[in-house]
Amino acid sequence: MTLNSIGLDTSKTKDLANDLNDLLSNFQIYYQNLRGLHWNIKGKRFFDLHVKFEELYTDVNLKVDAIAERILTLGVTPLHTFEDYSQKAKVPVGKNISQDDKAVRLIVDSLSELLTIERAILNKSDDVNDEGTNSMMSDFITEQEKTVWMMKAWLNETI
Repeated sequence: MTLNSIGLDTSKTKDLANDLNDLLSNFQIYYQNLRGLHWNIKGKRFFDLHVKFEELYTDVNLKVDAIAERILTLGVTPLHTFEDYSQKAKVPVGKNISQDDKAVRLIVDSLSELLTIERAILNKSDDVNDEGTNSMMSDFITEQEKTVWMMKAWLNETI
C-alpha cells in the first residue's frame, strides 16, 4: 500500500477523487440550473424566489470550489469542461423554467440526486479513513436535507 502525503492509500483516494469528480459534475449542472431559475422566474413570487435562487447558487459556487480543491488534495485533476459535466451528471437539467412550482420541484429533485451521491461518497470516504472528505460530505448533507425540507414545505408537501 502506498500512502500519499496526507497519509491516505493512493489507490483508494484516486477512486474517491473520481467519485468527487462525478459530484462536481452534478453540482455544476445544479449551479447552472439555479442561475437559469434566478434569471427566468416569473410571477407573483418573483421577488422572493429571485433572491432565494441567488442565495442557493452563491452557496453552490462555494461548494463547487471546495469539491474541486478536495479532488486536488487527493492528487487528481478536477473536471473542468461542460462536456465532462454533461456526460457525468445525473441531476435533471432545467431548461426555460419560469413557473415557481416547477422551479422549486427542480431544486428538490436535484438535491435528492446530490444527496444520493454524497451518501455514497460518505460511505467510501469513511472506509478509506478520509476525514476531510467525510466531514465535507456530512456538512453538505446536513445543509441540503434542511433545504429539501424547506422547499417541500413551500410546495406544501411532506418530506
